[in-house]
Amino acid sequence: MADTLAPRAVIGVMTPAMNTVVQPELELLRPKGVTNQMQRFRLGGDAISDDLPDEAAKLMDCKPAAIAVGLTTDAGPGGPDKLQARCEDISDQIGIPVLGASGADYAALRALGAKRVGIVTPFNAEVDAVVKANTEAAGFEVVAIKGTQAPSLPEICETPLDDIRAVFAQVAASECDVILQVGTALPVVALIAALEQAHGKPIVACNAAVYWQTLRAIGIADAIPGFGQLLEHH
Repeated sequence: MADTLAPRAVIGVMTPAMNTVVQPELELLRPKGVTNQMQRFRLGGDAISDDLPDEAAKLMDCKPAAIAVGLTTDAGPGGPDKLQARCEDISDQIGIPVLGASGADYAALRALGAKRVGIVTPFNAEVDAVVKANTEAAGFEVVAIKGTQAPSLPEICETPLDDIRAVFAQVAASECDVILQVGTALPVVALIAALEQAHGKPIVACNAAVYWQTLRAIGIADAIPGFGQLLEHH
């Protein structure tokens, strides 16, 4: 639906209830004539979130053209496939595209021609091993992975920017051709352009990727400068 403040599109945005990063980051990326409308959900259960379909149905009251789910599920075995299936089921129920960040990451890597991937996460080495396995199952070679080791999910949002920059520098020193960042509570979007310039490699930040894929799914192809190669050139 178009309205006075959103003559081009209303985009629904959903994120876990404790995530305070997705909303402001996606606001940074919003093209002229588009507004983002938020709805939150709680994590849990074999299907990612038991209340996600009900919360998506509530969001439909503002008639979004599509829904971006600001969540990556790479930290669990088979997590990206589970999220993809959940999004597809909800899309069938509500009749608009529903796009999750894990699937968007893979689509963005393919758009950039990535083969050898370095990964930045908010996790520890044990969880990073699961992220690596999921990314390799999607068809990419993971040549480096490093996490900021946040002690809990809520504390990911509190990660200092210098810590994030330091982990990117370690991963960028590998022979990767693209750097992927997972974990939508890790604040990276505002750093993308500077990190790409510093390290000479494209960066797929998960929040930027899911917003990119959502915009493209509804026919908005604007170049969005200042946030990396993905949004500016693809």
